[in-house]
Amino acid sequence: MVSEAPPFWWTKADWRAYALWPVSRLYGLIAGRRMRKGRRAEISVPVICVGNFTVGGAGKTPTAIALARAAKARGLKPGFLSRGYGGSLDVTTVVDPHHHRARAVGDEPLLLAREALTVIARRRAKGARKLVEEGADLIIMDDGFQSAQLTFDYALLVIDTRRGIGNGYLVPSGPVRAPLAEQMRQANALLAIGDGNAADRLIRQAARAGKAIHSATLATVGADDLRDQVVMAWSGIADNEKFFRTVTETGAHLYVTRGFPDHHYLSDDEAADILDHAEGLGYQLVTTAKDSVRLAGGHGRSEELKAKSRVIEVEIRFDDPKGPDAIIDAAIASARRRKLHRLAEK
Repeated sequence: MVSEAPPFWWTKADWRAYALWPVSRLYGLIAGRRMRKGRRAEISVPVICVGNFTVGGAGKTPTAIALARAAKARGLKPGFLSRGYGGSLDVTTVVDPHHHRARAVGDEPLLLAREALTVIARRRAKGARKLVEEGADLIIMDDGFQSAQLTFDYALLVIDTRRGIGNGYLVPSGPVRAPLAEQMRQANALLAIGDGNAADRLIRQAARAGKAIHSATLATVGADDLRDQVVMAWSGIADNEKFFRTVTETGAHLYVTRGFPDHHYLSDDEAADILDHAEGLGYQLVTTAKDSVRLAGGHGRSEELKAKSRVIEVEIRFDDPKGPDAIIDAAIASARRRKLHRLAEK
């Protein structure tokens, strides 16, 4: 999947989107068929898939973490399933946040592994079975909605209300991963994050289709002391501008930014440039948790940059505090019906 979305994906469709439309049409036919016809493995425990309609960050990982925390509060043992995007390991692996590096397992799995049992696997069915072997009684997939490899008991699609679905076109004309009608058909619910209106039309469409609609905000944690500080922010995530807005919302004075592609590993020169620029101006460096974990074990001045960069932690807060429990309950009930159906067929 594309790691840096072309800027024109997130503006009104223009000649570039139109020129690529024939390729997008073919891509859509293939993606839609895969979602409809894919042979999905069934797992013995409930499976919640946290996905999104588009390429790029919408808040899937913090949403998955919020669901895991709710599950643990109920005495469940959730396990995260990730493809390990950006990592080099191609074998099914239980992620150890104290041992593994981002270059091996990917940055997002390291964040997930801080919260709960996490497995990366190129073949999601194999990874899901490994989670069950390790004792997970609830699987939370971080992404993979369009992969059609597993049977989901609940599919929650996350959408950023400021970005929406961009120009609405399929890859490569736009950021949409598969035909919207097919994605909507297979979704159980939407989670609208933020206070924008770019997703209003899609939310209304989902509501008319009988899908549950949840809403939430992305909130900073423990960043009150940044108020009135002069900072320099750097990040390499799917939506750097979203992070820069988050920094401003802490009350910090943000004068300098450095944005890189999603999952980007800084070169020695890039790390040195950030450090030297901030030091020369006397600014406090701030970054994301995902960027920070990519620096661990790095070469050159990576460890110095990690030590000097203040991590701004964020979390998803559902407007309805009972929202995560409702999602978990629905997934458990769906899994129970699925098992009964299989027993009835035998």
